[in-house]
Amino acid sequence: MRAAVADRTPVRRLTILYDAECSLCAFLRDWLVRQPQLVPLELVAAGSEAARQRFPGLDHSATLDDITVVGDAGQVYRSTAAWIVTLWALREHRPLAHRLSTPSGAKLAKGAVLAAAKWRGAQWGGQVYRRTDGWSYDPRTGWTYNAPGCGSGSCVTP
Repeated sequence: MRAAVADRTPVRRLTILYDAECSLCAFLRDWLVRQPQLVPLELVAAGSEAARQRFPGLDHSATLDDITVVGDAGQVYRSTAAWIVTLWALREHRPLAHRLSTPSGAKLAKGAVLAAAKWRGAQWGGQVYRRTDGWSYDPRTGWTYNAPGCGSGSCVTP
């Protein structure tokens, strides 16, 4: 019964966690903020201090791997579902979101998400990718976070 109630919880606001250091992600962020919105969108850098404070229960390394969208009632959408709910929030793209949410549309949406992920991965070139905010990505081990000033394993606090 509880799941049925949660399924009917209206979405009044969405927060999109995006990779601020990815040029494709930044381009899409800029495009999103220019679109007429039926549901207000707030864009927050994935893995940032603001994201970690607002959503302490999220796996923030996973939010750097894949787009993550959080609804105002705690709904969490990842990957293809995140892209579809983002399009659903936009006035001119809601019909497309409805088409992409069908079984055949979901295959197309998944293909687009995989193409974007492949493009992002090619930008790293298989090397360790170090971001300025303390996150780094190693293709062998995934994302790790070292807060600024913690590189030696001991952190300096003000």
